[in-house]
Amino acid sequence: MNADAAAAELRETGLRSYPGRIRDSIKSGNLGSWPVLIALAIIVVVFAETATNFFTPGNFTNIITQMAGTCLLAYGVVFVLLIGEIDLSISYVSGMAGVIVAELQLPNGAHLPGIWCIVIAILCTTAIGAMQGSIVALVGVPSFVVTLAGFLIWQGAIQRILGGVITIQDSTINNTANYFFSDLGDWIIAAVVSSAYVVGVVGGAVARHRHGIPLTDPILFVAKLVVVPVIAVITVLICNADRGIPFALLLVVSSLLIWTFVAKRTVFGRHVYAVGGSAEAARRAGINVPRIRILVFMISGAMAGLGGVVLAANIQSADLQAGGGTLLIDAISAAVIGGTSLFGGRGEIRNGLIGALVIATIASGMNILGLQTGTIYAVTGLILLLAVTFDTVVRRVQVRSGR
Repeated sequence: MNADAAAAELRETGLRSYPGRIRDSIKSGNLGSWPVLIALAIIVVVFAETATNFFTPGNFTNIITQMAGTCLLAYGVVFVLLIGEIDLSISYVSGMAGVIVAELQLPNGAHLPGIWCIVIAILCTTAIGAMQGSIVALVGVPSFVVTLAGFLIWQGAIQRILGGVITIQDSTINNTANYFFSDLGDWIIAAVVSSAYVVGVVGGAVARHRHGIPLTDPILFVAKLVVVPVIAVITVLICNADRGIPFALLLVVSSLLIWTFVAKRTVFGRHVYAVGGSAEAARRAGINVPRIRILVFMISGAMAGLGGVVLAANIQSADLQAGGGTLLIDAISAAVIGGTSLFGGRGEIRNGLIGALVIATIASGMNILGLQTGTIYAVTGLILLLAVTFDTVVRRVQVRSGR
């Protein structure tokens, strides 16, 4: 059999095996993010039919800017959940970042350039993460207790530092949430992001080929190559019909690419999944488990800091409510709803984006329909309960199937 005939047979086998593979995935609980994506599509269709002005470019960009801060926090939550821990302090850690940038940019205070305010704020929240992670990893205090204490400590710090509302006047800080690129800039961003993604996918396939792993599913491979560029083009077309792509979306996408690379293509990322799967087995394999835990909490602190800057910039101020409200629940819910397991070892960074998009879409649609805030909270809580229940059922199915 020549190479062309072999390739043709492989494609035919792949096509014939898709129904069987779908059944196997359902039986084994290996569904990935598909249930959430299908649910998101249904939510969009329902609101497009029932909520006036929901399916418009203006509302699309509003959803992006509203979910950006929460999404950035959720990326850090995903890392923490992957090792089987929890971080309850992220909301007020993000609030501390907002307070720090607001204080440092004051004309009658330090009056530092905006970029330095942002860098210092993120460094401070990273240090907070390192401190809390060290207590968890080195002392052995449960992360629930440590970060719950952090939740109270940083809330108290915000109350003590702020005497009232501080208006953020620095344009560099405010632009993290309120700047929109030109039409040309939008297309350049789409081209760069698409190229980076395609190079990453092709590079992964080449690396597997070098190790003797064949490309068994060419159709799925082509689909992976196409889906992100298509989404990028659609996003640009919609945003260009309004104000353009918000800078906050660039932060969300670039953070997604960076942390996905870290989680999937680095030794550190493999160790994170190993610790989440079984910390004792990881320790016996020679992995420095305390070091991994500390670094993960540092990532959570850094992403809380970046998200806090965006959230503060979105309202162009810092006040006594910084980090309050439903921010903590929304960030953790985003990671879990997106598909990250609460039991550790299973999930991807993109789960934070998918979950944040679901929450922001539901909130936007319900606000347009004029529903009360209590109804929005109840629906979000119900979705979180369903996601955790689904995760528990999937875990049991995987245990029974030997995965």
